Amino acid sequence: MQSGSEIIIVGGGVIGLATAIELRLLGAEVTILCKDVNAAAGRAAAGMLAPQAERILPGAMLDLCLKSRALYPEWIRKIEAISGVDAGYWQCGILAPYYTASALGDDWLDDRSIQQRQSGLSTSVVGGYWYPADGQVDNRALMQSLAIASQALGIQFQDGAEVNTIHRKNGRVTHLTTNCGDMSAQHYILATGAWSQQLQAIPTVPRKGQMLSVSVPPTPTADLPLQQVLFGEEIYIVPRRDGKIIIGATTEDVGFEACNTLKGVKQLITNAIRLFPPLQSCSLHETWWGFRPATPDEMPILGTSADANLTLATGHYRNGILLTPITARLIANLVWHQQADNLLAAFSWQRFDPV
Repeated sequence: MQSGSEIIIVGGGVIGLATAIELRLLGAEVTILCKDVNAAAGRAAAGMLAPQAERILPGAMLDLCLKSRALYPEWIRKIEAISGVDAGYWQCGILAPYYTASALGDDWLDDRSIQQRQSGLSTSVVGGYWYPADGQVDNRALMQSLAIASQALGIQFQDGAEVNTIHRKNGRVTHLTTNCGDMSAQHYILATGAWSQQLQAIPTVPRKGQMLSVSVPPTPTADLPLQQVLFGEEIYIVPRRDGKIIIGATTEDVGFEACNTLKGVKQLITNAIRLFPPLQSCSLHETWWGFRPATPDEMPILGTSADANLTLATGHYRNGILLTPITARLIANLVWHQQADNLLAAFSWQRFDPV
C-alpha cells in the first residue's frame, strides 16, 4: 500500500489544486489523485466572477460568493507569484442586458443608458444592470497557473490515478483502492466535482454545458468590441484580452454525454447574435463542453463528512471558479487547524440527510 502524504485530495480541478496549495503553504504534505485533468470542469468554464450578475439571492450562498470575489485580487497575486503564470484576472465589470423591463430597480439602466455603456447591443434590449465589481479570470490560464504552482511547492500530482473505492472502518477512511494500487493517508479530501456521487453518497449530478469561442476580426484599432462581460437572460458573452470571445452555455441534464451537438451550438450562436449582433462577423474558433457538479439546491457541499478523516469540497455547480479562493481557505483551515468557519454550516452534506 502506498502512503507518505499526510493528506490525499481526490480530484485535480481548480478546487483540488487550490486547496492543495493552501494546505502546502500551511506545511502539509499533499498528494492529488486525478482521473483525467482534461475533464476538470475548470477547463470548460468561462471564468466569470459574477455573484451580482447571477442575481444570487441574499443568504449564505451570496455571502460565500461575495467573500470569495473579495479574495480574488490578493489570491491571484499569490498564485501568480509562485507559478510565474498570468491567470488573466480582469475586473472588467459585467453588464446584464434585459429584453423586458420586468426586473426594474433603483439601479436600472434604461435603453439609452445601457446602449451608451455598450454600443452594438440589440435594439431589443430595453435596459439592464451594471455590476462594476464583477469580473473574470481566464479559467484555462488559472488551471495552468495552479498546476505549475503546485508543482513548484512540491505537491505530488498523479494524473490518471482513478479512485475506485473508498474503504472505511469505525467511522474513518482506512485507504483508497485505485488503478495504481491501494493508497492511504491521515486525511482525505473529496473534490471530484460532477463525479463525486460515484465515490460518496451525496447528491451531486452532472449538468452538461456546451460552449464556444469566436475570434474578433482584425480592426484598424486595438480596441476590443467588448470591454466588459455581457450576462444576458439566455446567454453570456465573455471577452478575453487576446481577442477571443467566450460564449456559453447550455444547461443539459444528459448525464456524462461527451460531445457538442448541432442543437447546442446553434442555440449558443443564435442567442449570442440576438444579444450582440456584431458577433455575426466573427469567425468560429472552438467548441467544447464540460460537466458542472449540480446539487438539488445549487449550492456546494463543503466541510466534514460522516467519516472523521474525510472532508468534502464539491458541488459548486456554476460557481466553481468564483468560489475557488474561499473554498481553498475554508477547507485548508478546517483540515489543518480544525477551524470550522461559521460560513460552512449552510453547506453541510447533512442538509440533504433525510434522517
